[in-house]
Amino acid sequence: MFRMRLALICFAMLATSLSIAPMPLHADEAEQPLIDILASDAPKAEKAITCKKLAVWGSGAAVPELSKLLADPELTSWARIALEAITDTSADAALIDALETTEGRTLVGVINSIGVRKSPDAVDGLTQQLANDDEGVATSAAVALGKIGGEQVVTTLRKTIEDENTAALRSAAAEGLILCAEAAVADGDAENAIELYDAIRQADLPKPRIVEATRGAILARHADGLELLIEQLQSDDRVMLGIGLTTARELSGEGVTAGLVEALDQVDAYRKELLILAMADRGDASVLPAMTQVAAEGEANVRVAAIRALQSIGDVTCVNGLLQSATDEDSEVATAAKTALAKLAGRDVDDEIVVRLDQADGAARRVLIDLVGMRRIAAVPALLKAVDASDAATREAALTALGQVAELDDLSVLIDRVNHPKNASDAEPAQSALRAACVRMGDREACAAKLGEAMNDASLDTKGSLLEVLAAMGGTKALDLVGNAANSDNAQLQDIATRLLGEWMTIDAGPVLIELAKQPNHPYRIRALRGHLRLVRQFLMEDSQRVAMAREAFEAADRDAEKELVLEAVQRYPNLEMLQLAVQIGETPSLKDKAANTAMMVARKLGGSDEVVSLLKQLGKEPMKVQIVEAIYGAGDQQKDVTKILQKAAGDFTVIALPSESYNKAFGGDPAPGLKKLLQVQYKINDKEGDAVFQENSAIVLPLPE
Repeated sequence: MFRMRLALICFAMLATSLSIAPMPLHADEAEQPLIDILASDAPKAEKAITCKKLAVWGSGAAVPELSKLLADPELTSWARIALEAITDTSADAALIDALETTEGRTLVGVINSIGVRKSPDAVDGLTQQLANDDEGVATSAAVALGKIGGEQVVTTLRKTIEDENTAALRSAAAEGLILCAEAAVADGDAENAIELYDAIRQADLPKPRIVEATRGAILARHADGLELLIEQLQSDDRVMLGIGLTTARELSGEGVTAGLVEALDQVDAYRKELLILAMADRGDASVLPAMTQVAAEGEANVRVAAIRALQSIGDVTCVNGLLQSATDEDSEVATAAKTALAKLAGRDVDDEIVVRLDQADGAARRVLIDLVGMRRIAAVPALLKAVDASDAATREAALTALGQVAELDDLSVLIDRVNHPKNASDAEPAQSALRAACVRMGDREACAAKLGEAMNDASLDTKGSLLEVLAAMGGTKALDLVGNAANSDNAQLQDIATRLLGEWMTIDAGPVLIELAKQPNHPYRIRALRGHLRLVRQFLMEDSQRVAMAREAFEAADRDAEKELVLEAVQRYPNLEMLQLAVQIGETPSLKDKAANTAMMVARKLGGSDEVVSLLKQLGKEPMKVQIVEAIYGAGDQQKDVTKILQKAAGDFTVIALPSESYNKAFGGDPAPGLKKLLQVQYKINDKEGDAVFQENSAIVLPLPE
């Protein structure tokens, strides 16, 4: 009931806030009128808004009236908002006095506000509340005391956690002591804070308090907290292990990082892995030598963790060690090291990789070549040397890297390797590299021109590969070249090119495809037509362009299958021109029924205008006997009989065209203003009864009765 009243108050408050002065209270407005509202019999919603204003503009003068509201369950929280904000000490006194005049949840709120204000004068009153039979009151008092702090509070709360009180009260008292300890740390009194944290850790308290105190005890000790931190890392308790890892990230002080490095030898492999990740999060570069050493040998999971740490905080000094790991027999270690080298920050890392590439051989050389590609390092000369290496693996790596770093002027190397591979095994990686390079080129038209030149003296198979690259690139020149191949006399190129055109990702392929489809003797004209229809059915374009392309496709089609695809496009993108096309398709006897069904679907979306009805009649279906038995329009009990109007509008088809698209205008008014209305129709079609319901202003197309 209280919550319901509170909800009503809040709703009323919102309504009132919209009705009273629209401008916010300004500094020069008098405080007294606001106080007068609180003293009056004004609605509670208005008083709530007034309290909110007094939180900004109130002074000690408003405290007497605000204090009267503290005992009101519906206004106490609003009054406390103002009292918490007023700087005058009389606000403290009012809240302290309310400790004697309130109870239950209201008293808990008062205690919380005292905690916000941290009034030392409230210590005695709050201490008395620790004995309150209401556990919520007692626990709130313990936390509020912790916010106030001081020697008296510490003594009281320490006694509370040691005595035989309820677990909830002891937990709240411990929370209060933790607040006192945090305040001591902030004041530079770490010794007192440590004493409080340790007292909590040694007491019989719920685990969350022990965890909080352990964290505080470690952090307050700074470097001296390492021993306690390591104790948590060695714990079998996952929560305490977690707090150890958390504080490993947070702990500050001279020698902390070195101490954590030493701790690596004091924990098992599982914890070592977690500790390494925590140390990486500290971002302290002084651990790099230790991490490099751990990454070099030991259990794989620990090595991988160290490598990931180097990836996060490493620099150029880590390159040598990571390169050694990148050729490790353990694939997980090698992969992690290679990834770390690829992501290691710094231009100097790039320079180091290039220098080492000139000197390396074997597996190390291949790793460095891969890194050139992964890091996109401009090291084309070194890669050009590598593409002539004696071993296939190095050549493949070099070609792949060239695909990632080659510029427009470097394409000739890749094109040559595609056209005239020195080794048969180089053909496929060269084609993949050329594709990767071309796709990322900024000037794709110039790139396509280079590929076009290369096609002149390429073998048939290579021409097919170059066509694949052109299609992946896209663009005007690429489309022209693929289109030319599709129109060539070579069956293999026709096959490849028409397939690629059918997968083209821009609508500018439409004219090329439709011209191919119009060639009666082209072996892939059907494929071209279907590719053209794919654009019509799936790609964004202007309605007029879609209609034109759909009409072209219909005119080029000589099979029902493709004409049916045109009908699918008509149904998917309905407009009057598409409906006209459906009627035209319906002139094909074998497609008459499908065209009629499509036209009906389009008509449902367009509405029953005279043009729509006229077009539907052209489909040549037998006239229907449509009778409107009854038609009711409205909402709920506000209904209007529109039978005669609908009877007049009905013809010999299931689509009914009203004199206006608006039901209200067509039916002579709105029977239920502001409500969603329905049109309910009972009818007969060829003497078969049916009924239908239409949303307001929707097209009226009567379903055929079964």
